[in-house]
Amino acid sequence: MFATPAYASTAGAAAAGGGLTATLIQFLPFVLIFVLFWFLLIRPQQKRMKAHQAMVGGLKRGDTVVLSNGMIGKVTRVEDAEAMVEISQGVNVRVVKSMVAEVRNRTEIAANDKK
Repeated sequence: MFATPAYASTAGAAAAGGGLTATLIQFLPFVLIFVLFWFLLIRPQQKRMKAHQAMVGGLKRGDTVVLSNGMIGKVTRVEDAEAMVEISQGVNVRVVKSMVAEVRNRTEIAANDKK
């Protein structure tokens, strides 16, 4: 609209004459942004997910766990997708294993009790 015909023809000729190099330079920012997202967002999230799956897979009877809602309990039974957690003396609840946020070691809890 405001470009002169000479400017418009020069820009079109430069883009057509650049060929493959011009196209690569044009897409280079998108590639760099994807690489940045990969290393800052996607890769760390995949590592956390694998670590959580390994933790849930290694869940066994007698472990002290922290659930995603903050409740702390002791695992009394482990099944394929669920675990039975004792949150109080005689109070057992069934929880989905993926909702276990943390598995605490018995030695860690014993060390905290000595304070």
